[in-house]
Amino acid sequence: MTDTTALDTVFAALADPTRRAILTMLLEDDMAVTDVAEPFEISLAAISKHLMILTKAGLISQEKRGRVKWCKLEPDALKAASVWMQGFGQFEPVNLDAFERFLKEELGEG
Repeated sequence: MTDTTALDTVFAALADPTRRAILTMLLEDDMAVTDVAEPFEISLAAISKHLMILTKAGLISQEKRGRVKWCKLEPDALKAASVWMQGFGQFEPVNLDAFERFLKEELGEG
């Protein structure tokens, strides 16, 4: 995967509010898939799909411990995206929701 493709994959994963919420949950600790799914009013299959997207983007890793599948945040995956975004904000924090709206407007989707 090229750097550009990897960056595209990370931003695509971050574009969804459910996936951002999952990442926020994983900031505190590793979680079982069923615990990740609990606060959401969507099916376990839908959560699994979100987790697969986050895994493919390298933002989380999943491992089986006994019969339980666990999710772990991989914060290093955000480094390239963070460096890219800092170039636009002179090292100020980026509001990802506002950034998503900006991208939709620029791409004619909003």
